[in-house]
Amino acid sequence: GLEPVTYPSEAVRQVLARTLGVPIFQEQVMQLAIVAAGFTPGEADSLRRSMAAWRRKGGLEPFHGRLIEGMLARGYPREFAESIFQQILGFGDYGFPESHSASFALLAYVSAWLKHHEPAAFLAAMLSSQPLGFYSPSQLVQDARRHGVEVRPVDVTVSDSECTLEVPSAGPESRVPSPESRLLSPAVRLGFLMVKGLSQAGAGRIITARTVAPFADVEDLARRAELNQRDLKSLAAAGALAALAGHRRSAHWQAAGVEIPPQLLREAPIHEAEPRLAAPTEGENLIADYGSLGLTLGRHPIALLRRRLARMRFATASELHRLANGRPARTAGIVTCRQRPSTAKGVVFVTLEDETGYVNVVVWNHLVEKQRRELLGASLLGVEGEIQREGEVVHLVARRLTDHTQLLGRLIAKSRDFH
Repeated sequence: GLEPVTYPSEAVRQVLARTLGVPIFQEQVMQLAIVAAGFTPGEADSLRRSMAAWRRKGGLEPFHGRLIEGMLARGYPREFAESIFQQILGFGDYGFPESHSASFALLAYVSAWLKHHEPAAFLAAMLSSQPLGFYSPSQLVQDARRHGVEVRPVDVTVSDSECTLEVPSAGPESRVPSPESRLLSPAVRLGFLMVKGLSQAGAGRIITARTVAPFADVEDLARRAELNQRDLKSLAAAGALAALAGHRRSAHWQAAGVEIPPQLLREAPIHEAEPRLAAPTEGENLIADYGSLGLTLGRHPIALLRRRLARMRFATASELHRLANGRPARTAGIVTCRQRPSTAKGVVFVTLEDETGYVNVVVWNHLVEKQRRELLGASLLGVEGEIQREGEVVHLVARRLTDHTQLLGRLIAKSRDFH
């Protein structure tokens, strides 16, 4: 309803009325070529085949003159004819048949329904299907927790191979926002597949041994599940031994002290006194979480830096989303995604994440060239710019970029980049 829909002829109206005057499907482009430019069905099908491959092999140039001349001969304005050809060129990047559109729409609808009504089950399934798609496990978990889903750590005493659902917690640690929703929304237990370096066979033996009897300690776990040092170290790094060994340093100590002799030489274990080790700091745990799991269930990394970022006058994502169109703004966040679509004429779209949500940043091509180092190299990116708002959709159009990666210390924060 923001712009009037106009059609140069009744024939074009019949082709484009369903999509408000814009050719979206391959079938519509073929129909336009026939009714507006006089193509035969065979020529229109050749055009369809060329649309999908023209960026790789070329091949649309011969159709340009034929389309333009055919439309002019039938009384269509040159401006309309040229605009149709430009839209045909775009099909090399996004064009698809209408049947594909229906299939994608159904998948999108079902996914949205599940995420809204069964967010815990949706998260568990997405994590168990990694690697996939656009969002990293960290982004999926952060978003789910902001929407009230309780996520529990990997635990050798209860975790399965994949992520599973558990009865929600009624304690204060629960992130489910109300007593009523606690009764309805289960918690997500992270599975062994999230632990970097843990063998699939080792995870399977843990689950099997656990069904016989609970594990008494780390050595009992190692012996009965026949875990090697790599598996034990991976579990310790992920915090998965907490129920048996306490904090990570204690878990690493106990795991390092386990030796698994051949079956015939095994005897009753000899327990030595464990030294009193200081628990890791919050920052050390966070670094270990990302290193082993690719995510954290503790505070978001930016939450630990918030006071410092506030002194630098960087607003949070939630604060930015309340600003009016045209307002100047400054924010900083972890770069989770960079996109440079070929149809965007050099524009780069960047997604920043902090403890309150996401910021979508638009970097125009002149700034891309001027600040390529900051744009492509920063893990923690600061952005100064102007708010661009249309309804609930908010972007920050960048004017200046700053790299603050050094504030993250040893934290490894990798983005997903798409071209």
